[in-house]
Order: sequence, then structure tokens, then C-alpha cells
Amino acid sequence: MSAIVRHYGLPLSEPMAFGLSSALTFAFLPFIKLSGLPLVSYRMPPRTIIRGLQKPLRFSMHTETFRRPEDGMVRLNELLDAGQVVGLQVSIFWLPFIPQDFRFHFNAHNLLAYGRDEASGDYLLSDPVLEEPVRCASADLAKARFARGLLAPKGLLYYPSNAPQEPAWERAIPAALRKTSQIMLRAPLPFIGVKGFAWVARAFERLPTAANPQAAKLYIGHLIRMQEEIGTGGGGFRFMYAAFLEEAAALTARPALAELAAQLVEIGDFWREFALATARMIRDRDPLDPAHLATLLRAQAAREKTFFTELDKAARLS
Repeated sequence: MSAIVRHYGLPLSEPMAFGLSSALTFAFLPFIKLSGLPLVSYRMPPRTIIRGLQKPLRFSMHTETFRRPEDGMVRLNELLDAGQVVGLQVSIFWLPFIPQDFRFHFNAHNLLAYGRDEASGDYLLSDPVLEEPVRCASADLAKARFARGLLAPKGLLYYPSNAPQEPAWERAIPAALRKTSQIMLRAPLPFIGVKGFAWVARAFERLPTAANPQAAKLYIGHLIRMQEEIGTGGGGFRFMYAAFLEEAAALTARPALAELAAQLVEIGDFWREFALATARMIRDRDPLDPAHLATLLRAQAAREKTFFTELDKAARLS
């Protein structure tokens, strides 16, 4: 989203896009399965991020889905030929340029298409996983855009209907801070926000470490994979939000936000330490002890509750 906004004339960093759309969260969704394991998320869904930037930047994103792959590819060609930069939802599994270790059946990956080579038929793409633009054959991109299963993209594409505008920072930033605090502290569902850590902790404590240690390792390993390998993960998203707070402090002349950014960096460090403790158990370097990991999670919940309470107070100060 930051790349789309910059392309259409408004400088916007990735941390600012992340923070302004109130994308930071935590969710443990045991009733939604990903490869047979519960969905765990450290940020809001992509479509929520897309919608979240529209109001503060006063622009609209047009979205389209398709029943037939051929219709979706024809429409993408029309938009690219007209000079649009187009966001796409795809399955990361079918993208040949993604390293094999990162390819699994996940249908909510997002990337940008900015052109196509008419001679070869390749599409010119910018993927947030990679440092440089890439090419992708038409057949591969079509397969990724129309993959089936959970969160099936159905060829979803999106692009701005008008140019984004610089927001009134003194209003937009506090509103985004309040929304993030609301999600983390007062979400109506108990498995969202800081309350969700307790759900994960209880799930860890119920793991069959004696009867089926491999299943227990798979379960806790899944949480860390979602944290450290898919997207920027738990610690990484908190570091990104800290960078947003530093920018926000300068734009709104609120030095308290810079102080909170430093606190959040420490919280991100704790997430990395949690990941390391988990990895050592999975690799049998330390005894498998999910109860200890549950204790670490509850301590992390207390840290984040304190942080977001302070953030909420800072957002409401005039």
C-alpha cells in the first residue's frame, strides 16, 4: 500500500502505512485452520489495511473479483496497459520466484503488478518478500490468483480510483492510535488483542507432550512460523509500529510517542526471545516445556497491556 500511494504522488513510508491503517494486532483463531493448525495473526488482514488507509488519505480503492481466470487476466492486462499499478491477492505457493522454504498454501499474499512484457507475456511484479522486482509467467500468475481453498483470492485486484491526499496528521494519527489501542485492549472477542495471549497459553498447556511430543512440537512451531517467517511476524510488526510512532512523534510534535516507540522495541525483543526459546525446544536443544512457554506468553501479555494502555492515554491527550 505504501508503494501504491507513493506511485500516485504521496510520499508514505511502510511503517506509516502500517500504523495509519491500525494494522497492529494479535489474533488466535482456533476455529480457522491453516494446514490443520489454528490461524495466528500478528496484524490485521490485508483488506483491512487497504480499507484503513482510504479515510485518512481521502482516496478510494476499487476492487474486483472474477469467476473465470481468463476474465481476471484480461482485466489485469487492460489496467496495466492503461498505466495503473495494480494490487493482487494471490496464493504464495504458486509463485515460482518465491524461495521454496517460503512457499506453502496461503491464499492471502499480496503483491503489485506494474507492467507486462508483451513479447514474452511475463508480468512485472513487486513482491514485499523480495528486495528487487521480478517477472512471472502468465500461467503461473493466473494459477496463483485463482487458487482454491481457505481465503481463496478469486482473482482479487485493486487500484486507486483517485489520487491520495496528505492527511491532517494532527487528527489522523491520534485516531489511528486510538483504534489500535481499542483492538488490543477492548476487542469484543476474547481471542483478539492482549486477551488472545491467554488463549494461546492455555492451548500450550494442554498439548500432549508425553503422549505425542511431535504433535506438540508441530503446534508450537506453527505459532513461531507465523511469527517469524510469514510476513514480518510478531516481533517484526512491533518494530515496524515503533518506527511509525517515531514518525508520528515528529509529525504531531508529541515526544511521548517517541518514548513509547522505545518501549515497543523492547517488547519486540521479548517476542524474538520467545521465538528463540521455542526453537530450542523444537530442535531438542532444551527440554520440551510448553508450560514454560505459556508463562512467557502471559508475561508478554502483561507488557503489551501496559504499553497499549499508555498508548491509549497518549492518543487522547490534546
